[in-house]
Amino acid sequence: MYIPRVAELVPRSLATEPSPFDRTKFVLNSSGVAGILGGEEAISSITMVHVFQDWRWLGWYNSPGSYIMGMRFARLARSAVPTSRKMVDDNGAKQDEQTDKLECGVPSRPGNKGIQQMQTDLATLFEYDGRKGPKFKAIHSGTTIHETGHMASLFVMECAELEGTLINGRHTQPVSVTIATLDHAPDAEVPARWAEPGTFFYALIPICVSFGTCGMCLVYLDWYAFSVILFGIFVNGISCLAIGSGTFLFTHPEPAAGCPPGDGILGGEEDVVILKGKERAVNAVTRGRFSLRFWAKDAIRCIIYVKLCSFLLVIQSIAQLALIPQCPLFGQLMFVLSLSVSWLYNLWLWSFDRDKVQRDILMDVLGTPTLRKFVLGTRTSMVVFVLLALNPSDPKSIMDDLLPSDTRAWQKWKTTVVNRLRKSTPLVFNQSDWHDSNLLVDEEEMLKTLFGDAEKAYHGFKLYESQILGNLSVP
Repeated sequence: MYIPRVAELVPRSLATEPSPFDRTKFVLNSSGVAGILGGEEAISSITMVHVFQDWRWLGWYNSPGSYIMGMRFARLARSAVPTSRKMVDDNGAKQDEQTDKLECGVPSRPGNKGIQQMQTDLATLFEYDGRKGPKFKAIHSGTTIHETGHMASLFVMECAELEGTLINGRHTQPVSVTIATLDHAPDAEVPARWAEPGTFFYALIPICVSFGTCGMCLVYLDWYAFSVILFGIFVNGISCLAIGSGTFLFTHPEPAAGCPPGDGILGGEEDVVILKGKERAVNAVTRGRFSLRFWAKDAIRCIIYVKLCSFLLVIQSIAQLALIPQCPLFGQLMFVLSLSVSWLYNLWLWSFDRDKVQRDILMDVLGTPTLRKFVLGTRTSMVVFVLLALNPSDPKSIMDDLLPSDTRAWQKWKTTVVNRLRKSTPLVFNQSDWHDSNLLVDEEEMLKTLFGDAEKAYHGFKLYESQILGNLSVP
């Protein structure tokens, strides 16, 4: 008797077509891949979104480190503060709304009851703010800022790397003095940008590789690898768009009307910077900061977008850990290749000197100020040079602040130098200046040395004046 055979149902893999390495039993360790390729380097690509023009459209690649990026996005969303300044009621009348943070609004448009903005602490995600700067003392207004901000710190770093002109004289503790002429006074809000030739084309490499590996997985119908890579491209792309929708700004407070020039002394023990310019220009250095601002009719919507990106980034990391082990070796290799190229690209961005990028942006905002640096051998010479460069109305108080020594020899030296500064007479001394019957021999010798330091500083300042006039001969 013929008994028909019953067809057996055999489960089929999602990969319906044979692919390379289809018969191998080797499986990659997905947790090891995530541990190697996921890291802080992934934040570098997001960091540069605002620095480079239109880079928010170049995030369409499968980036590693999605979990860390998701946590950073969550912190950014928690730090966001929706604010508005100019509002329009139903009758068309403008109303002011108080804000807790820096006031800056947008013009209201007809038919809009109000346009809100979302301000965030940029240092929370990108670490472009938060560093403390040195002390600043204004010579005309008498204002003293004991702790300046991030921009002042960057400005001092820029001056410290300059090559200085060495002033002849005694050398014990060399101190550099940089005279910064701030001719350009930036607006209260200036878009901040940084240009690096060729960076746009480098950004296309991970995009092409990610789409290429995704396409190869589609050819061999490896749906798991295809889905994970495509989802990674999508999540990183919309994350860059969401963050890139904000405006990267340089901001500083507006000075009061009728303020005197903002000339002052910025710096510490080894590097002193003399700021010369309008109060508005000096404010940009001493009180400026970088900020990130999102503009929208409903600022809460921006916060929701950032939170959504945070959620999707975390889901991406979970999907990679769960689905990649289900792929055949070919799909796993395509996934690793997309992450490897993206990781190398992020590593290249991470290699940029963050401080140098910020300093370049700051110098551009300030209109590339003129910087002239001089190196003096002693702190005494430095103080005299600073007083000559600033020409304050009360040199005695500044001298006492920079040189607190108050012995008999110092008092005589300070009195003599200050009197000549007030009378604008040359700082050239002879024996009659340091000889005093009331002083000991050692004190007279010390006084002679101090006058020599002052005289060298005077000749160094004449060198600076000759550079300004274009005549390099020292009088």
